Amino acid sequence: MITYCNLTGCTMKKLAILGSTGSIGTQTLDVVRAHPEAFEVEGLAAGNNIELLIQQVLEFKPSKVSVGSKQSAEQIKQQLPSHIEVFYGEQGLIEIAAGTDADTVVTAVMGSMGLPSTLAAIDAGKTIGLANKETLVTAGHLVTARARQKGVQLLPIDSEHSALFQCLNGEPRERVHQLTLTASGGSFRDRTREQLKHVTVADALKHPNWSMGSKITIDSATMANKGLEVIEAHWLFDMPYDQISVLLHPESIIHSFVEFVDTSIIAQLGNPDMRVPIQYALTYPDRQQAPSSRLSLAQIGQLNFREMDYNRFPCLSMAFEAGRLGGTAPTVFNAANEIAVARFLNGEIPFLLIEDIIADALQQHEVIANPELEVIYATDAQTRARASAFSVL
Repeated sequence: MITYCNLTGCTMKKLAILGSTGSIGTQTLDVVRAHPEAFEVEGLAAGNNIELLIQQVLEFKPSKVSVGSKQSAEQIKQQLPSHIEVFYGEQGLIEIAAGTDADTVVTAVMGSMGLPSTLAAIDAGKTIGLANKETLVTAGHLVTARARQKGVQLLPIDSEHSALFQCLNGEPRERVHQLTLTASGGSFRDRTREQLKHVTVADALKHPNWSMGSKITIDSATMANKGLEVIEAHWLFDMPYDQISVLLHPESIIHSFVEFVDTSIIAQLGNPDMRVPIQYALTYPDRQQAPSSRLSLAQIGQLNFREMDYNRFPCLSMAFEAGRLGGTAPTVFNAANEIAVARFLNGEIPFLLIEDIIADALQQHEVIANPELEVIYATDAQTRARASAFSVL
């Protein structure tokens, strides 16, 4: 496997990016632009944002490209050089993940659709830059076991998990007392439950700190996203749920921190800019100049923290519950949430019904321990069908 050394030495790192037109994908390409001598793009996969994908392909010149549908593939072929191979659908994602010369695969597609391609990349021996948290949420026991078997690194790209990864660097796990993920609180952190009854999609998409895609922005408002991150942290760092906590931190300057058994706390700080954790995953274990502004604590003046209110944010409480139950429970939590958020974004349901859909799915599910992939896929499909049909008369 190629080892990154520095911007002037060693072999150029080759990348494949799954979800190249999304928030993480476009910011990954910003990092590539900042260090063109260090990175080469071998493959790009996107959904249906064909116009942006074409621009990316013409700029970065990958050898293989994938899109969401056969129709989109036929459309894009006509606008690209003939030597570029074009694929589509789930098999297209797998081809970009495992079928190029890339040594690092950035998995930034949204939702559980990222699982098959991530497993394929692991089987092909690729280093994984992991931004698709649902992969570990739905099948963490399988993904981490497969990565250990293949000797593949799972390098976190989420700002919180990157922070924990950096704080734990070189530290023995038995000396860790607590991992703490910080949470901005999302668009509605200062609103009461009563005030949430009539919020709109436009209201929910106004995140105070981060620029993200619509699904993850809604997840931040419900705190489901933080719940997914808790489950991901459990698998990434092999840490029991009783040693993982969440703290409300409105400024999003401390991205997460670790408390050790001697009461020492190590935290990772920085301005809210996803290009920093993305670049760290791409250059690990090295560090390089980043296309980001430097943090001035004096200019910020103060940082604020609040204990997490699990009654105010029941999605986070349900995520902890699903994580502790294990087996297929996290799959149910994730699938129900994906459908509920999509229904809210489509104007089908009010904001607070997202929680009810997740709660119903978990309550009606009989957990299966240590599920194989086929069971996970079946559970995912069954949960989506139930969540799609859920209604309140």
